[in-house]
Amino acid sequence: MKNTLLLLIILAFASCKQSAEKKTTEQQSTEDVATPKKVSKSYPENITKVFEAHGGLATWNAMETLEFTMQKPDGAEITTTDLKSRKAHIEMPNHILGFNGKDVWLQSKDTVAYKGKPKFYYNLMFYFYAMPFVLSDDGITYSEAEPLRFEGVEYPGIQISYGAEVGSSPDDEYIIYYDAKTNEMTWLAYTMTFFAKEKSKKFNYIKYGNWQDVNGVKLPKSIQWYKVVDGKPVAVRNEVEFSNVQLSKQKKDASFYNVPEGAETIE
Repeated sequence: MKNTLLLLIILAFASCKQSAEKKTTEQQSTEDVATPKKVSKSYPENITKVFEAHGGLATWNAMETLEFTMQKPDGAEITTTDLKSRKAHIEMPNHILGFNGKDVWLQSKDTVAYKGKPKFYYNLMFYFYAMPFVLSDDGITYSEAEPLRFEGVEYPGIQISYGAEVGSSPDDEYIIYYDAKTNEMTWLAYTMTFFAKEKSKKFNYIKYGNWQDVNGVKLPKSIQWYKVVDGKPVAVRNEVEFSNVQLSKQKKDASFYNVPEGAETIE
């Protein structure tokens, strides 16, 4: 009798233990589904070294808003971009150009006609300015490119291409050329397909190198477009300077990017 009672107690204890273990396992499984672990994106070593030379992706990704000013013939142009959504607001002397995350819009301040292409321009200078960090976006494929030789110096190259559904010009191609000693970005070669809507073999060249530290990130003070002969840069064509650069962890209110009353939505 005693042995039977002891056996029943042991079996009951084992059953309770198994039930508790099952509950714990199920609870952990539910928690894993509810809070999935964030997977970090990996990059090739060469582009990673370039990112690190400019302050690192962790520093860049902690930022929310970028603002800079360019002096144009008719006055100052102030570009503000939400770094996560890529919403844009460009204050010009006669117009305000914006992107609310869905639509590009244009607001006129007077009767002066806007002569540019709003859908082409609203993120153009931001993209050139925020190099190399914009080349960490999703949908990018990296490969090695032939080095660029300029004035006796050889710059290693990284080819950038995009998936078919990435952005408004997925056929655009970029090549970053960087300083082999400092890993800083020195040149950007790029094709432009927005208007032709097909791949191009004609590369344009921008020279970087005049850097400034803004909140722990190296950003350009100026960039130079070069004349191209036989597919290679040969001499400065024009230079764009940037001032009042601000890189902040604070987001602008969503209304800053919204379509204002009286603005035209660009189809």
